[in-house]
Amino acid sequence: MSIPPRPPIGQAVTFLYADPPEPSWRFYEEVLGLALVQDQGTCRIYAASEGRTAFLGVCRARAPRATENPRAVGGVVFTFVADDVDGWYAHLTAKGVEIPASPALSAQYRVYHFFVRDPAGYTLEIQRFDRPDWPAP
Repeated sequence: MSIPPRPPIGQAVTFLYADPPEPSWRFYEEVLGLALVQDQGTCRIYAASEGRTAFLGVCRARAPRATENPRAVGGVVFTFVADDVDGWYAHLTAKGVEIPASPALSAQYRVYHFFVRDPAGYTLEIQRFDRPDWPAP
């Protein structure tokens, strides 16, 4: 019996959960300026990149957060890949977003990046890959 070929994947959606979700919805719409592509009532889905291939859904949580550590099992760090990391830093600080550290180069991963938390406590990263083996869009 042969295994059929893997079907293509055309889009990806990452879902985050917040209680209450309204501050997060405002953050993603008004601060990050993400385009709302679908409002499902208790869940809103945003275009997370140009080309509508990556999306971020923010939904009403059904239970409390299990851990504050985004690098624990079940944790999430949502990364936006952008060429202009410094521009994003300036944009977010001008909108009053508290950012713990300014953009920096990670020699280990060869990325230039910074982290910020959304209103629900999720860790977001804005980064640029400074390595030739990262696939361009």
